[in-house]
Amino acid sequence: MKRLITYAFFSLILFSTVYFAANEIEFTEYTLDNGLHVILHEDNSTPIVAVSIMYHVGSKNEDPERTGFAHFFEHLMFEGSANIPRGEYFKIVQKNGGTLNANTSFDRTYYYQVLPSNQLELGLWLESERLLQLNIDSIGVETQRSVVKEERKQRLDNQPYGSILEEIFTRAYKEHPYRWTPIGSAQYIDMATLDEFMDFYDMYYVPENATLSIAGDIDVDEAKELVEKYFGTIPSGKREIVRPEIVEPPMQAEIRDTVYDNIQLPAVLMTYHIPAQGTEDYYAINMLTTLLSDGQSSRMYKSLVDEKQLALQAASFPFALEDPGLFIAFGLVNVGVDPLELEKGMEAEIEKVKNELIPEKEFQKLRNQIEADFISGNQTVAGIAESLSNYHVYFGDAELINTEIEKYMSVTREDIKRVANKYLQHDKRVVLHYLAKSQEPKK
Repeated sequence: MKRLITYAFFSLILFSTVYFAANEIEFTEYTLDNGLHVILHEDNSTPIVAVSIMYHVGSKNEDPERTGFAHFFEHLMFEGSANIPRGEYFKIVQKNGGTLNANTSFDRTYYYQVLPSNQLELGLWLESERLLQLNIDSIGVETQRSVVKEERKQRLDNQPYGSILEEIFTRAYKEHPYRWTPIGSAQYIDMATLDEFMDFYDMYYVPENATLSIAGDIDVDEAKELVEKYFGTIPSGKREIVRPEIVEPPMQAEIRDTVYDNIQLPAVLMTYHIPAQGTEDYYAINMLTTLLSDGQSSRMYKSLVDEKQLALQAASFPFALEDPGLFIAFGLVNVGVDPLELEKGMEAEIEKVKNELIPEKEFQKLRNQIEADFISGNQTVAGIAESLSNYHVYFGDAELINTEIEKYMSVTREDIKRVANKYLQHDKRVVLHYLAKSQEPKK
């Protein structure tokens, strides 16, 4: 039996090695004279292409009294241009068999289209139009003010537990602009003027602050010609791009608070500061998170949900950010359970990792999970386009799409125990109990 297990294990390792070698993602990258960075990945297996552009601007680049600008532009960028009528951007893509979307984070804003490969030129034209000559006028701005405020109402104000990230980040950060979230403030969006929106666009939506990533059924040489045709003549920005240099000071004591929300079941959250993504300790923290809460066989789920029945859901995740981010542990309290009892159960699972090495068998399962997640993230051309952009923007090294897995595989059991002790400290965390509004003390 031992021979069979050993054979199976080494077969798995061999298969993983062969898989990665055979599926290395090849790409071409270069920078135009105006500063636009271009990454091209050719994959002719299916007749589709992903055209994406990532702007290195997120909520952390905003004025504290004008939060929400990056997210606002996620919407405003679909308002059209000198050559694209208002409201037609989505229609053009969809009529040509494509899909599109965008998203905003603390650190960047990302736009993408997935099109039939014979529509590559259309996708490039559309993206170049809004980089060169976005339509920013009072009609579009007022329209999007209403859209953004309504989105905030639906996603945060009227959604049970919707305010969790805002409540966490505003307490975990006191100096760094991560203290507000990308959704921003409806008040500040209302106060902003047309000139302020135009100024934000002129600062951040410029070629040298953008990465154009194209993946799919393309011919690289032809794609280069089209990129030059549509982007080569766009002028560089005229100003130095402002980036925050604030370093968040270390927490000196635990922050503990109660939030009363429109919910039925209480929730417990514990938040710890962790290093920036891409740092050595980040990879060990990420693996620790997978150990604790990746699926129903994870430690937190088995202990808190299945065995002790303290929670209906239990999870943890690293909020990976360009600057030092957060590790968040979350538990949804089971009916009749005191939130403090669930908190103790969550603490017990964290203390176990801090005090005991992961068993070798469990560690190998963890490594397999990490490999599977890494592979699945790059199984589509859209996923590859985004990964290439992320690696270039955050790390200046798109080749990490092939090699970052090595950083995870170099993490040891001792590393996971070490980072748990280093970063998951009781006196440097935020603990929140979410309770129903009916439990709020009368004033």
